[in-house]
Amino acid sequence: MSVDLATVKRVARLARIAVSQEEAEKMQGELNTILGFVEQLDEVDVSGVEPMTSVVSMEMKKREDVVNDGNKAADIVANAPLTEDNFFMVPKVVE
Repeated sequence: MSVDLATVKRVARLARIAVSQEEAEKMQGELNTILGFVEQLDEVDVSGVEPMTSVVSMEMKKREDVVNDGNKAADIVANAPLTEDNFFMVPKVVE
C-alpha cells in the first residue's frame, strides 16, 4: 500500500495540522516507508505461535474480594478542623 499526496493532505487536515507542499511531500515518503515496514511484518510466519500478553509468563496476583471499611476512618478525618464520631462536621449552608 502506498500513500498519495492527496491522502497525506487529507490526514493532515483531519489532524488539524497545517502542512506546506514540501512538508506534505516529505511526509508522503515517510508514511510510505512506515507502511512498507508494516507490510514486511505480514511475511513473518506466526502459525503455531500462541498469542501472549507478556514476554514473561506469569500469573496475576489476586486477593480475596472482601468488603470492609479499610479501618482508616480515624486517619481520614485526622486533619479535619471539626469531626464527630469519625464524620466531618461542616457549617450549615441551607436555612
